[in-house]
Amino acid sequence: MLRTLLVIAIGFLPSMFSLWVIRKTQSRTHSRLRQAATNVYRVRLQQNIRSVESDARRSVGDHRYYLEGVGYLIGDISCKFNARSGYLRCAVNPSGPCQGCRYYEPTELVSGEAKQ
Repeated sequence: MLRTLLVIAIGFLPSMFSLWVIRKTQSRTHSRLRQAATNVYRVRLQQNIRSVESDARRSVGDHRYYLEGVGYLIGDISCKFNARSGYLRCAVNPSGPCQGCRYYEPTELVSGEAKQ
């Protein structure tokens, strides 16, 4: 009887070891994926911050503006194609710069307000 239990226990050892290795590998893989996702998020966040900071340092026609209730807007807000967003400058030249852009068209004004 004792021999039978010993043979069964020894028979289960390779599969138990294999299961332990698989779980350890999966845990390590999930950890690395989480770390990679976090790093990608940080890099994108830093790129967004750098682009907004660079917008603030650009020339006179390409600034960062704060609009109450909306937040920061980048680019030349007098341009017809400005996206009025803190992340995207415009539809035709999203990476900018606005000064000297060949697509620039002034916004048409209707009774003192910008027409959209």
